[in-house]
Amino acid sequence: MSEQKRQRTLLLTGASRGIGHATVRKFSDEGWRVITCSRQPFAPQCPWPGGAENHVQLDLSDPADTINAVGAIQEKVDGRLDALVNNAGISPKGPDGSRLNTIDTDLMSWGKVFHVNFFAPVVLARGLIEELTAARGAVVNVTSIAGNQVHPFAGAAYATSKAALKALTREMAHDFGPHGVRVNAIAPGEIETSILSPGTEKIVETLPLRRLGQPDEVAEVIYFLCTQPSSYVTGTEIEVNAGQHV
Repeated sequence: MSEQKRQRTLLLTGASRGIGHATVRKFSDEGWRVITCSRQPFAPQCPWPGGAENHVQLDLSDPADTINAVGAIQEKVDGRLDALVNNAGISPKGPDGSRLNTIDTDLMSWGKVFHVNFFAPVVLARGLIEELTAARGAVVNVTSIAGNQVHPFAGAAYATSKAALKALTREMAHDFGPHGVRVNAIAPGEIETSILSPGTEKIVETLPLRRLGQPDEVAEVIYFLCTQPSSYVTGTEIEVNAGQHV
């Protein structure tokens, strides 16, 4: 089958809501097969075709479970993986929903956050390198504005894990490049999802564009980084944040 007619395959973590949900919709609309990974079973209400059979249930906070899931994913992708989007991320809060800082975050929480936000992306990419190489595929790591500056709502463990993921993106681009695989990151800012914290509207007032971002807008950037128009782009982080970094 020609490269133009072959259905391309995306593996996405964290598909159940927000940016992940919008990304699945975007790739599905463009004719891609989408394989999703999450701790929960596939939700029947998710509006994309083939979801149940293209879902892998695994706990990304469990290193052994993540490593063991690679084999199941390999069976589903059948030798070629065009894109891996590491979107899953967790940011634990205090009992009252407060931000957990470096003083009050317990060690177990640090470990769980880093397993999901940092170690899982490299475990999946390394485990699927042959499939990514066969497709001359792309990896997109979803980082955050919190990886570059202290954020009033994002906890310390989340923020440092995203900063580490940004550095990992650079290292992976260097290592995966000779295999024909591009690795980039996107750093969303204040995106309108169900997990927005109260008080976000105060941040929005300071943004150059003066508005929240939409999940679809982030999904479009992810799609760009997984397709031909970005074929000479690797090792970079694109900030999708209405100028929040300036």
